[in-house]
Amino acid sequence: MKKKDWILAAGILIAALAAWMFPRFFLPEDHRKIRITVDGTVFGEYSLREDQEIAIGKTNVCRIENGKVKMISADCPDKLCMKQKAIDASGGTIVCLPNKVVIEAVGTGSLPSDGPDAVS
Repeated sequence: MKKKDWILAAGILIAALAAWMFPRFFLPEDHRKIRITVDGTVFGEYSLREDQEIAIGKTNVCRIENGKVKMISADCPDKLCMKQKAIDASGGTIVCLPNKVVIEAVGTGSLPSDGPDAVS
């Protein structure tokens, strides 16, 4: 490899590292939250800073713990949403198709919340 190739590779690695580190270390704490929607309607927004369990209607339960959220209970037949990895402030989505539940990490801004215990 030539010197320019090494410089290009190093630049790409630095950019990737910066993109990975930004939400983890530089995003303000009040913007580290998740948004839960049920059938396209916002159920609520919750801070990732506060450990809690959230009952999503009568069908699903998710747990926020140590800045990550994971689906811990679902009444759907395949329970694929419970097998999905936990998501955090850096991004990700958990989807329960049969119950039409979507949990997603959100960065800045907020939407009006309809759900109980919602954080604005």
